[in-house]
Amino acid sequence: MKPTTSYTALGILTFLLANSETLAFTTSTQVFRKHTFLSPNHNARSARTDASPQLNAKKKGGKQIVSDVDFLDLLDDDEPLSKKDQIKAQKAAAKAAKKKKKESSTEATNVADNGTNKLDPKAAAAAALKKLDFDDDEPMSAKEKAELEKKLAKEAKKKAKEAQAAGGMDENVSVPGGKKNKKAAALKALEEMERMEAQMAADAQNQELDVNGNAVAKMSKKELKEARKKAEKEAEKKAAKEAKKAAKKLALEDGDDDVEMDSAEIDDAAKKQAGGVTANGVDVQTTATNDSTVKTVTLEERIRKERPPPRIRVMESSQPNFSSLRLENIGVTFRDQEVLKDVTWGVQTGDRIGLVGHNGAGKTTQLRIMSGELEPTTGDVVKSKSDLRVAMLRQEFVDELIPDRTLMEEFMSVFEEENQILLDLREAEAQLEKMTVDDADEMQKVLDRMQKLQSQAEAKDVYALESRAKKVMNVMGFEDDEEDYLVAMFSGGWKMRIGLGKVLLKDPNILLLDEPTNHLDLESVEWLEEFLQQQNIPMVIVSHDREFLDRVCNKIVDAEGGICTEYDGNYSRFLKLKKSRMDAWHAAYNAQEKKIKEERQWINKFKLKQPQATKQRQAQLEKLINSDEYVKKPPFVGKPFKFRFPDAPRLSPEVADIKGLCHSYGNGVNRLFDDAELFIEKNDRIAVLGPNGCGKSTLLRLLTGKETPDKGSAEIVGLNIVMKYFEQNQADALDLSKTVIETVQASSNGQSYNELRALLGQFLFKGDAVEKKVENLSGGEKARLSLCCMMLEPANLLILDEPTNHLDIPAKEMLEEALQHFDGSVIIVSHDRYFISRVATTIVAVEDKKLVKYQGDYKFYMDRTKDLKEKVEQRAVKGVERISSAPVIDLEALKVEGKKKNFGGAKTANMVSRKNKGIKNAKRNGIQ
Repeated sequence: MKPTTSYTALGILTFLLANSETLAFTTSTQVFRKHTFLSPNHNARSARTDASPQLNAKKKGGKQIVSDVDFLDLLDDDEPLSKKDQIKAQKAAAKAAKKKKKESSTEATNVADNGTNKLDPKAAAAAALKKLDFDDDEPMSAKEKAELEKKLAKEAKKKAKEAQAAGGMDENVSVPGGKKNKKAAALKALEEMERMEAQMAADAQNQELDVNGNAVAKMSKKELKEARKKAEKEAEKKAAKEAKKAAKKLALEDGDDDVEMDSAEIDDAAKKQAGGVTANGVDVQTTATNDSTVKTVTLEERIRKERPPPRIRVMESSQPNFSSLRLENIGVTFRDQEVLKDVTWGVQTGDRIGLVGHNGAGKTTQLRIMSGELEPTTGDVVKSKSDLRVAMLRQEFVDELIPDRTLMEEFMSVFEEENQILLDLREAEAQLEKMTVDDADEMQKVLDRMQKLQSQAEAKDVYALESRAKKVMNVMGFEDDEEDYLVAMFSGGWKMRIGLGKVLLKDPNILLLDEPTNHLDLESVEWLEEFLQQQNIPMVIVSHDREFLDRVCNKIVDAEGGICTEYDGNYSRFLKLKKSRMDAWHAAYNAQEKKIKEERQWINKFKLKQPQATKQRQAQLEKLINSDEYVKKPPFVGKPFKFRFPDAPRLSPEVADIKGLCHSYGNGVNRLFDDAELFIEKNDRIAVLGPNGCGKSTLLRLLTGKETPDKGSAEIVGLNIVMKYFEQNQADALDLSKTVIETVQASSNGQSYNELRALLGQFLFKGDAVEKKVENLSGGEKARLSLCCMMLEPANLLILDEPTNHLDIPAKEMLEEALQHFDGSVIIVSHDRYFISRVATTIVAVEDKKLVKYQGDYKFYMDRTKDLKEKVEQRAVKGVERISSAPVIDLEALKVEGKKKNFGGAKTANMVSRKNKGIKNAKRNGIQ
């Protein structure tokens, strides 16, 4: 029995509704006519045969269920579809309708996500078609169709009004109504929606370009949503990162550790850094609340939170004449720079410790902790008694001297409390003299005050202060008639004696000396060595003078890599012990790393075949690495301190001339030069030698024009002279309020910021170190900074006054090499005999207020003065290279070699042993 017409109409209509996007619809009247008047004698075989590829497209993996099928022609066949085919069609139509309904809900959600409330015409049309609820048993009459259309029009009109009230209705979409066919209007809306989707797809395709303007593959809505979320998350991370950078920079400028920024400032900083670029054309907003803050947590703050605070402890019991000061597990961190990690060592009675290490290793920092000036980040400072007196001679001790004071006044300035008591006593005596008998009550108050001050003066022994000062002055080598001399009249070496004498007047239990041999000549150094050897005060000495440390110290503490190691003996023994220790350390570390490497190779080889055994060995390996038995990597010695002065401009044969020079201080009392003569020529490398106070630095100031001679002349006479002057005390030449980078920028001559940073890196100013204030730099760092400023402009005459002060051994060696390759004239004042022997080719000695010129290097000068040669040889350190002749470098040959053209090819082209290599290549390429 054949299926009825109503079943056939229901199946086809359902199929039409499910594939409304791809079918070419006719008017609703034609559709209904085809539904109602089907012939009972359709030939379904041809319809099934023609429609089967489209109906089975989904089974074959195609995306389109029905395409290019003229269902009106199918309806004109003689027979209807079979019941089996109808059921298949109904299932396919139901599945497609369900899928269409899901897509419609997804589109509605996306529209809501985009912040619009517009009515979806496609969804409205599909809903309108769904309202056409036909009767499956019998066809509709004309009256029923008209009523259904009216009902549908009312509902559509109602929905349109609601959409317009919500502000989301497009004005271009007309409201269906009247006598028009409502289904046609719905189909028209579907066509309009399809046109809009095609336009949107074309726009998206045009917009989806990469950074080079090349088209990229289109993404689905889900992929676009995920990409948008990813872009927003990356933008938030970038904003937070830039905010941290801005806060850190602000903290460095203001010197404040606690820098906080609100979310608005973070967003502004992030947008400014990103240049206004936003994800998908939408500005990325910070999701943090207004009260939330981002705080930069430095390494110093994290360490203070994780570790216990620093303490000062006192020993429970100690002998009466015993003094001790010890550092235990000391760590010092400045913001994110860890200077000291875990330092433990101490000094006690009988110790003369030499604290050595490269510049920046934390030597001066440890002295400041011992003296109580600086609090460590972590660790304990252990004292032998609570009233332990610690005195320190700083690197820049000259800054503490007042030039207008007399020598006696400068020594007496040490007793601040005692001087205040004497001043109060004098004021009370003056006040008492002005009083009369009528002021009995006030007079009694003044007398009581004087009695109290007198008791304090006796307890402090203030009336013996002047005799104590004279005694120390005699010990330091000053004459009695020099008490009234101004401090400005003394040289750098004698100023060091003033500083040391002031420290000794404090009667310390522990003595700390930071670079005491700077500015000292050989005689002053020998005097200081003998003086310190006779003292029973435990002392710690920071110095780069190896001969001085070798003769004074009986213990060496080596600061390297943030830790300190103690060695018994003088400096010569320290060199041997350290070499043995480092060799053993490297051997143990290399053997351990070799074993670990072999173990890891075995684990990687057998991790699939023997998983249980490899797991056990992996656990054992991790246990070894995390245990105390693991040998840590030895300290790595960084790149050497290396630089070259810029090429010197062309220099005339004559450079400077000194004629009939007479000069003195103190109205002729201290005469330095008397009819001195000197002529300086091109390429002269002159070292000016002489004892402290003979006028070496004064001679340089006269040549540079900073001082005017009393008689005669001292001037630069050459043409095209470009001079650079390195002053003795860098604290007088540098602006202490500027940062390192600001100082270099002020001295630059058109160099870019990157070029300046590269130059500072050569002088060991890297990372955040360029933002440090000059006042916070050590003496060695200031010296390096001044040398860096000198390199920014070319010069053909260098005048250097004590350039090696505060420089460590590697820095001195690099300065030696740079001066050896300098194509110009050099005048140097230095007490470092080894440095002079490597640089100077001419010696000028100040003898009897005259300038005596020796045409030879320092070894030649030593051979001419036998007493000096004996002293220098006796002071030589074992294991250190001794003084020899200055190296001779042919600068002209180096220039010629540098100008040789390089025609390419390997550097070992002339050493190729395979003579037939070119012939083989020619045969291979077919060249006979």
